[in-house]
Amino acid sequence: MEEWNIIWQQKELFASGFVTTLNLFVSSSILSFIIGISLLYCLENHCSSNSRLGVKYTINSLIGIMRTLPFLILAYLLYYGLPQVGIRLDATTAGIIALSLYHGTYFCEIFRGVRKGLEPGYIEAAHAYGFSKFKTFTRVITPNVLFKSVPLITNQLIICLKDTAFLSIITVAEITAAANSIQSTYFIPLNAFIIAIALYWAVSIALETITKRIQTKVELRGLSHA
Repeated sequence: MEEWNIIWQQKELFASGFVTTLNLFVSSSILSFIIGISLLYCLENHCSSNSRLGVKYTINSLIGIMRTLPFLILAYLLYYGLPQVGIRLDATTAGIIALSLYHGTYFCEIFRGVRKGLEPGYIEAAHAYGFSKFKTFTRVITPNVLFKSVPLITNQLIICLKDTAFLSIITVAEITAAANSIQSTYFIPLNAFIIAIALYWAVSIALETITKRIQTKVELRGLSHA
């Protein structure tokens, strides 16, 4: 009981870590989503013919690197490695950039996989109506890709949330850092990390609930096609 009293006394530390985690998660999720869509756009052959091959090669290389690179190493490189070349980032900025780049490439892979499964009739109809490439992408391809990939997006967002825990290694004061600080000071690791797990679980459940409701509305309105 005394151990839980200590946890209660340190609630402000957990609250601060929770807010930091949410800020990291929301910021990096939005940026990684934008990166994923932007990379998909470039892969849709919307570049000039002279640069198309180079752009595709660069994007595929970036995706390949991120898929084989452990996230923790990327965070280390941005926070501890860049100062050697004269670029210094604070821990939070380095963390957001790392999360955004890493998960942005995974979002691109999700979107690209769903895009390949779209019926060509959608694109052909858009072209027949005189849609430009950009208009076709924003009004036909993107909506269909997003509506079909809601479960995959949810899964990737949860992974992104869990990856915020690694940022404690580069001194970001998020949930895991708060739990580790308490357990190292008061020697109550079980209690401290149970609270940390509960906080991550709560955010994950809230995220799943929201996306399930979105998916239900999409299906009810007939926006998701088999």
